[in-house]
Amino acid sequence: MPDPLAPLTAQFGEKLLRSAGLSRYTTARIGGPADGLLVAENTADLIQVLQTVWSADIPYRLIGEGSNLLISDAGFRGLIIINRTSEIEYNLDGSTPLVTADSGINLVTLARLLAEHGLSGFEWAGGIPGTLGGAVYGNAGAHGADIASLLESASILHRNGDVETWPCARFAYGYRISILKSASAPAVILRATLRLSRKPQEEIRAAMTELNSRRRAAQPAGASLGSIFKNPPGDHAGRLIEAAGLKGYTIGGAAVSEKHANFFINTGGASASDYHNLIRYVRAEVQRKFGIELETEIEMIGNFTQEMHHG
Repeated sequence: MPDPLAPLTAQFGEKLLRSAGLSRYTTARIGGPADGLLVAENTADLIQVLQTVWSADIPYRLIGEGSNLLISDAGFRGLIIINRTSEIEYNLDGSTPLVTADSGINLVTLARLLAEHGLSGFEWAGGIPGTLGGAVYGNAGAHGADIASLLESASILHRNGDVETWPCARFAYGYRISILKSASAPAVILRATLRLSRKPQEEIRAAMTELNSRRRAAQPAGASLGSIFKNPPGDHAGRLIEAAGLKGYTIGGAAVSEKHANFFINTGGASASDYHNLIRYVRAEVQRKFGIELETEIEMIGNFTQEMHHG
């Protein structure tokens, strides 16, 4: 049988990892193996691997920090690309400071670097596990702010090889949604430019410390996927799950957090199937008790159809 990843072996040689376990690449520490895994350390690598998978029609998924991501126990048939691009460029001459960073840069790292330069506006992201690309793709936000309020523009690579610069308006942002997230044609964010303001470093650091302590007080520590469900209009998913009496409810190694019911904790040895079944059960209970259908904020990768045996 021909090797579907052969074009990648020819291009990347030993950089291509075969049958790579994915649990170490996700914040919940779960996920089966991928047929292949490649880490893109810079934009040139990222473009090269994307052009190879697109031209050879190899199934792929691009991931950053692996937060908000549930990978099935069976893993992924195809290539997982880990985006580790991290260059950053400061344009501080004008009245509005602009910073352009690669899509793979870690949000916590970026927030720290911006604080060191006395650049304000990104303090809210200082405790979020994820990458800039993921934040731009899904309009990440916290503490009443989001990417849409800061984004000047982003460079987008299309399947035909074109790179376009999109202004913020082109993303048609809504709550945790963008035009890219709902598009069927593949396009990848290479880098993004943020519009910031100047403030004394001490003020920025104090704001970040305050937001992080609020986050720690409200959200559980330990391995999790982050927020499981989007907040429905005018309400909070965590409040509904708690009101349904589900705090602490457990399936296998996955438990609804006692601290914040919209977080499901890996208590040790949880499988993706445990998580998936817990998500389905909680959603069904909230629907049954309140008539509200919760929509997941996380993305699922791989095949879960064989695992729906609970509830």
